[in-house]
Amino acid sequence: MQWTIPGTVIQSRTEDAGKIRETFSAFFLAGEITLSQVSAISGLEPYMVQNWVRRKYLSNPQGKKYTLNQLCRILTINLLRKSMPIENVCDLLGFVNGRLDQEGDDLIDDAELYFLLISLAAQVYGRSGTLEEGIEKSVKDLPERIPGANERIQKTLQIMLYAWCAGFLRDRAEELMKNLEKE
Repeated sequence: MQWTIPGTVIQSRTEDAGKIRETFSAFFLAGEITLSQVSAISGLEPYMVQNWVRRKYLSNPQGKKYTLNQLCRILTINLLRKSMPIENVCDLLGFVNGRLDQEGDDLIDDAELYFLLISLAAQVYGRSGTLEEGIEKSVKDLPERIPGANERIQKTLQIMLYAWCAGFLRDRAEELMKNLEKE
């Protein structure tokens, strides 16, 4: 199944999620990458990445070059900021990696964390077809009041279910964040 690798603008197949690490490693064959390359991979404007560095969401690039761990931190923040306030994203990353602008206190490399997340996301994303198939089956026997009505109902139900899932998952993430803060 085709998807955009979370946090990036790169198209891939979910079945190839296990190979994404190798793909990303190829970006670094000549050493670290530039801000323009980070922007091309992430879809982020360069000023946003620089702002995250200034705000100490990641360590400073050395010689204006970014490592694989820094890229993965940027991609992780990028994918999580769509559903969580950035402060919560940073608190969450700090929970496993201490100070975000230093790598010496990390419990897990940012690259390892990102690739684990991508592997899990690919498994979940691959299941979305089941939801859509279920909607199609449930609407199939409805009498159509006008031609194409069932297709419109299916599309509406898909959006409604995904919106509900997003809200449910966001509420669950906020609940877990509150519990995390208590630890």
